[in-house]
Amino acid sequence: MTQNLVLRLNKPLFYNAKGISRILNLESKQCVKCHAKFKRCFSIETIKVPRLGDSITEGTISEWKKKVGDYVKVDETITIIDTDKVSVDINSQFSGEISNIFAEAGEIVLVDAPLCEIDTSVEAPAHISEEKDDVAQSKAANANEETGTEKENDEDDHNSAHKESKRGLSENNNTKMLYESVSERTETRVRMLPIRKRIAERLKESQNTCALLTTFNECDMSKVIALRSELKDIFQKKYGCKLGFVSLFMHASTLALKKMPQVNAYIDNDEIVYRNYVDISVAVATPNGLTVPIIRDCQNKKLPELEQALSELATKARNNKLSLEDFMGGTFTISNGGVFGSMLSTPIVNMPQSAILGMHTIKDRAVVVNNQIVIRPIMYLALTYDHRLLDGRDAVQFLSAIKEYIENPNLMLIDWLTD
Repeated sequence: MTQNLVLRLNKPLFYNAKGISRILNLESKQCVKCHAKFKRCFSIETIKVPRLGDSITEGTISEWKKKVGDYVKVDETITIIDTDKVSVDINSQFSGEISNIFAEAGEIVLVDAPLCEIDTSVEAPAHISEEKDDVAQSKAANANEETGTEKENDEDDHNSAHKESKRGLSENNNTKMLYESVSERTETRVRMLPIRKRIAERLKESQNTCALLTTFNECDMSKVIALRSELKDIFQKKYGCKLGFVSLFMHASTLALKKMPQVNAYIDNDEIVYRNYVDISVAVATPNGLTVPIIRDCQNKKLPELEQALSELATKARNNKLSLEDFMGGTFTISNGGVFGSMLSTPIVNMPQSAILGMHTIKDRAVVVNNQIVIRPIMYLALTYDHRLLDGRDAVQFLSAIKEYIENPNLMLIDWLTD
């Protein structure tokens, strides 16, 4: 038995040093390839469509920020998904190279479906490592410049709406078309974004369900303009933001809603639901369309807190960073068409809410005061309401209450000026 074992082991390969070296040499080409494949097999990470909201099961890929072969860093945006409520930036959870993309731009993807694969074994290219240092230094320089040399743009209140209108129109590039001299007439079809489709559905639903009616009033803005001008520097220094007209109307609306809770209520089948909180939706224009993010618990917020919350929402909207939570709920809506130069409008109620306030541009108009014709800065106000729930008297009294607060701003500022 021992002899047989010796004979079985006594083979040239095992007694050949070169043969043993070939077997045990981990640096051979085959081993290197196997090692690379083995390592790559365990370094591929899949990015999936995240949960986009309680009622959202799918979305449409708007665009890819990266392509196959590109290197991505952690938290870097790789694609944008449009839903019927908001556009969502999909960020990478890993650093590496995109090795595969499963869906192209324009395709509909379901929640939890794979979007792409990232090979985390690939190291960052040298130029990306250098860019990190350059970007960090640039951000630090910009931060110092912004905080140290912040400029005050003290524009005239009568011209602010016109200038805001120009800025808003310049940002809205989605519907801009370039007309040139052409030899033939053509038409171009583009895919409707999910958020635009959802806006159309909601507006038509409101028209078909609610008994919509609009009441109007005019508001003398003299005192609130003077107050805003007087408090501008103090407000900026103490609270870090500028005092705007929308926050003043939000505060006035909150006080009016507390006086008339039926305007803050809504119809649910054969019941009327009254709410003891005020969540105001503010219409904000974005490159993808009009959105109505919400400022919650306005009944507990003073004017500075409302202005700070409004400023944060506006910044998020401009940067397309609004989340689904920013749109959930709402008890009353304010729409400011004045920034686009609108003189008068009939806004549509944002269901299931029962009323919406429309602000408009401020114009110098001739009015009668104490039997004298004088020139005053006037804003026309519009309140569209659901006549199923609110009588005309309720709507008129509610709008008159807002007008009273704006024309006599000291009445609504007592609660925070005395703190």
